[in-house]
Formats: sequence, C-alpha cells, structure tokens
Amino acid sequence: MKVAWTLILLAGMAAVLPAWTMAQGTGPDADLLAKANSGNAAAQVLVGESYAGGTGVAKDLKLAAEWYRKAADKGDIAGELHLAGLYRDGGKGFARDMAQAAAWYRKAAEQGDAGAQGTLGLLYSFGQGVAQNYVEAYYWLDLAAHAKGPRQEQYAASRQLMGAHITAEELEDVQERVARWLAAHPR
Repeated sequence: MKVAWTLILLAGMAAVLPAWTMAQGTGPDADLLAKANSGNAAAQVLVGESYAGGTGVAKDLKLAAEWYRKAADKGDIAGELHLAGLYRDGGKGFARDMAQAAAWYRKAAEQGDAGAQGTLGLLYSFGQGVAQNYVEAYYWLDLAAHAKGPRQEQYAASRQLMGAHITAEELEDVQERVARWLAAHPR
C-alpha cells in the first residue's frame, strides 16, 4: 500500500513540477524550451508569453518579442498577433511602434484572422501606424464583420461609420474587393 501511495505521489509531483519550476523563476520548462528551440511555433509563442508575463522568468519584453518573432516569421497567426500587441502597447524596455504593430496585424489579417482584420481597420480609421484611409478601414472592417464572433456587430457598426467617409464609387470598389477576398478565402 505504501508503494502505491508513493508512486501516486511521485506521479503527481512529475505532473506539477514543470509549472512549479516556472513559478519559482528558474526558467521555462525544459521540454517546452526544447520544442521551441527545435522550431515548434506554438512552443515559441508559449515561451514568449512566459517572458512577456514574467511567468517563471524575469519579465523581459525584448526576449518575448524574439520568441514571438520566431513563430511569426513562420506565418504563425498567434505569433504575429502577440508581436503586434507588443509593438502596439510597448512597455518597459520595449519601444512602442505602431507601424510595426500595423504590419504584423496585416500579416494575421491577410491569413483571415477576424480580430486582426478588425484591428487593422481601426488603425486605418485613426491613422495609427498607417496613413489614415477610410476605404482601407472599411475594407478590413467589412472582412471582420463577415466572420462570426463576439465582435462581429462592433466591426459592422465601425464599418458603417467608415462608409460615411467614402464615395459611392469607392464603396462599390471596396465591396468588390471584399467579395473577391471572401471567394478566395472561405471561412
């Protein structure tokens, strides 16, 4: 009976040890780090998150960005979005750069991420990181409004606001662009 309890206790410790190790500030889990170093994009994002949040490591936004970029350079949407968020918000030791934020949101938006499309539309509407352009704002917000999700209505309302700033001819052109994009990228 003692042997069985000992085995159960050891198995439980093995299951929580990686999380405990990170909580103690000794670094990312060795298995996770090995996966990240071997090129696994999901693992790279998780290591980046640990540095961004200071989970198990000293908070370091530059290191977080390095890990996110490794995933983003592979076309990983999560990596692109995390990197865009870092550039959008900046922070201690990491400069805010709205042009970089917009560029990474665009990469995720072009892959069909509705949140990135909506964010990019808003960036165009305010001229943050990109030149203010109501046609582009309408385009990206319209794509985002076509995706089912919790912010769909918000994207549709924002799109309508942009529609008040463009001509009927521009509206027709942008609606054709949206139709072509949707036909080429079924959701």
